[in-house]
Amino acid sequence: MAEHTKVVTGEAIYTDKGIKLVDKGARMDSRMYDRLIQHKLRDPIDSHLLTEHLVDIPALQAQAMVQCETVELMKRLVQSQGGTERLLAPLRGIELPPQIAFKLTVMREQRPELFAHSLQMALVAIYLARQEGWSERECVPLATAALLHDVGMLYMDPAWTDAAYRLSGEERKHLVAHSITAMLVVRSAGVYSRAVEMAVLEHHERMDGSGYPRGVPGDAISPMGQILLLAEVVAAFFDKFKHMPGQRLSLMLRMNHKRYPLALVHRMLPLLYDEISPGTPLAPLLAEVTHGVAALSAVFQMWEKLLQTGQDEGRPDLVNHEAASFVQTSLLHLQKQLAEAGSHPDQQLDVLNYLKDDAEGMNELALVNREALWQLQAIVNACLRRWPPPAEPGHPLDAVVSQWCDACMQIQVKAPSQD
Repeated sequence: MAEHTKVVTGEAIYTDKGIKLVDKGARMDSRMYDRLIQHKLRDPIDSHLLTEHLVDIPALQAQAMVQCETVELMKRLVQSQGGTERLLAPLRGIELPPQIAFKLTVMREQRPELFAHSLQMALVAIYLARQEGWSERECVPLATAALLHDVGMLYMDPAWTDAAYRLSGEERKHLVAHSITAMLVVRSAGVYSRAVEMAVLEHHERMDGSGYPRGVPGDAISPMGQILLLAEVVAAFFDKFKHMPGQRLSLMLRMNHKRYPLALVHRMLPLLYDEISPGTPLAPLLAEVTHGVAALSAVFQMWEKLLQTGQDEGRPDLVNHEAASFVQTSLLHLQKQLAEAGSHPDQQLDVLNYLKDDAEGMNELALVNREALWQLQAIVNACLRRWPPPAEPGHPLDAVVSQWCDACMQIQVKAPSQD
């Protein structure tokens, strides 16, 4: 940011031995920064940096108001609350010490989409809490945690923000660590409560224990953490998907009801309505559904085939191989979900004959397949994160899992656009 915005030291910077390295008011750039981090400093560099137009409470409120007027999801929240006051009021109580304001400014200037996402997530979190009867005062720490939940993303390689970039197993560990990094940043500010720290840490946990970084179940997740984990998903869906994000999110929440707080989900579902535009072309929907059926059928069959070749007889080794057992259990669960929804690949082939002229029904099938492919990608990501492929497989099932994950990644790359 210092390459195009004036960044200066608000205080002199010293080594841990008391030697002054930089005076107060010195201009900071990347070269000076690189030199400073070679030393062991008394205080973190960014605790002494200042820039013009720092993020402050009026700036947050102004940006939130713009989002309430222009972003469809925010408009729905405002309408449900009868105006903006109940949503925006808790923002006034957020504490922004200089080092936190600076980081938010870096986010706003360098990662504007991340800044917008964080503010939208704060508004969704406030909405959910208000619906649960929380007071304005109780919503302040919640809004704080939501606003700062992704500050750890600033410490990641910018290349990872490219959707086409494929993370290695080691890089996935760094990605998972961003919630820990964010919690440490919040803690280092020295002004926020333990509850705020924990909520930031928990924003990627899940009620069934399948989240990260700790993988704890719902009864071990704090009330604020439970709101944040749902608010994060809601904001992310509306960020990522341009085509019917509400209906897609509604479907995902209903298909994964054990992963999210049920009472909070019921607060959100009434707002997740979408309408199909008149004259919606059926050909792209048919192509997408056909691809989804073929892709899902292929990955299910491929797993069975690879699993069979990786075992001597029957399945005696499966229970003793964590990665293979995880994939097997996850795929069986996904197939059960699809079957209960009447959308297993084996069922869809028959259903398609009845929906060729039904845009609404075809769209529902397309959304089911998108959700199934998304869950499939989540299975692959979790597998690669928890069990990175070894350089030399020591067990026949190591190669089976690795080959299946690689094949799934290729199928996802070839999938039609989901925007």
